[in-house]
Amino acid sequence: MDIIAAAALIAVGIVAAALVYARMNGRPHAARPASSTSPSAGTTPTEPLAPDRAEALARREEALARREDELEREREGMVASQQELTRELERISGMSASRAKQMLLKEIEDQARHDAARMIRQIEEETKREAERRVRNILSVCMQRLAAGHAAETTVSVVQLSADDMKGRIIGREGRNIRALENLTGVDFIIDDTPGAVVLSGFDGVRREIARLTLEKLLQDGRIHPARIEETYYQAKSELESHIVELGEQGVFEAGVQGVHPELIKLLGRLKFRTSYGQNVLSHSIEVSQLAAMMAAELGAGAKTARRAALLHDIGKAVTHEIEGPHALVGGDLARKYGESEAVAHAMEAHHNEVEPQTIEAVIVQAADALSGARPGARGESLEQYVKRLRDLEQIATRHKGVEKVYAMQAGREIRVMVAPSAIDDDAATMLSWEIAREIEKELEYPGQIKVTVIRESRAVEYAR
Repeated sequence: MDIIAAAALIAVGIVAAALVYARMNGRPHAARPASSTSPSAGTTPTEPLAPDRAEALARREEALARREDELEREREGMVASQQELTRELERISGMSASRAKQMLLKEIEDQARHDAARMIRQIEEETKREAERRVRNILSVCMQRLAAGHAAETTVSVVQLSADDMKGRIIGREGRNIRALENLTGVDFIIDDTPGAVVLSGFDGVRREIARLTLEKLLQDGRIHPARIEETYYQAKSELESHIVELGEQGVFEAGVQGVHPELIKLLGRLKFRTSYGQNVLSHSIEVSQLAAMMAAELGAGAKTARRAALLHDIGKAVTHEIEGPHALVGGDLARKYGESEAVAHAMEAHHNEVEPQTIEAVIVQAADALSGARPGARGESLEQYVKRLRDLEQIATRHKGVEKVYAMQAGREIRVMVAPSAIDDDAATMLSWEIAREIEKELEYPGQIKVTVIRESRAVEYAR
């Protein structure tokens, strides 16, 4: 019974606890709807303000609508005024608006083109002045750094004799010795009244050098007869071929070029016995190589390529009698044949404009070649050629109308033309200098360049008495 009573009490307690829990959770749910639906939630204070706000908004909308109408009327009025103004301007100017617009645009375009052309011309002039200044600086630096001497070469060699009776022994019985010498060497032996000397004449420097060595050896030996002459000739020829290789190697060393093919070195050595306007071609090639390397270094170009191409640029002259064609193209083909790069071969071919220069190194070689050959003292001329050139220069200038006096100056590298101011004006003087320069280019052959200066001077003289 006690157990049953205890169980009953526990059940009553559980039921009571459940009722209490249910009541506690039911209160918030009941209060929420009351708070949301209650008229005291805040709607009552705003209800009197709603009619005032609506009235204010309506007034504002009416004001905005009136302002919009006013702006639209003003815009329409401005458009009408603009159209009226345009019609009046068209009436006054006699052209339509589209036509006036086209004329204005064309005027602006022409002005822009004029301004652009003026700016381009100004830039070109500034660039030209800067380029000329820099070129002069580079050339002057290169010429000052390179001081090379030149001995004028000729087409004759002179062999000194210990006694005049040696002339008879050189001629031999019935001239057999001198005929043997001339047949073997291909050089003319001139034996005349010149005391103690035999002159060797020939255009091929190598053959002339072999003849000189042969004759000197015969004179030292004392035995002069056809068999001995032939033996001595081949001996001298062999020695000269070895000497030519040594000269080529020395030239390559002086120019600072490495890795040149032995055949090219041999051809380079042969240039020692070639001349151009009296300038030794090997010495000229070495000088051009050094000038080209310095110019390339100043310009930031390939100094090695320029040096190498400049050293070999005239190598075609060593074989021009064996291969047909301009020496520049022949030299380019030889360079390719013996393993030189295309850049070097192209620069060699372009130094006389046989092909158009495509690289800066080709232009540098061309400039260095002209610089070496054109500077005073590098190349010589005979007195007769010199006097004839001066005379021809003056004759070309004097045959023009209005020329009073002509003076050839600076060894024929400049010609000054005095004109009558009454017959030649400033524009005509400019044209006259151009015409004389073109005629000189057409009619004369000369190394370097010739400057033509036309001088027109007006003098007004009056005496105070």
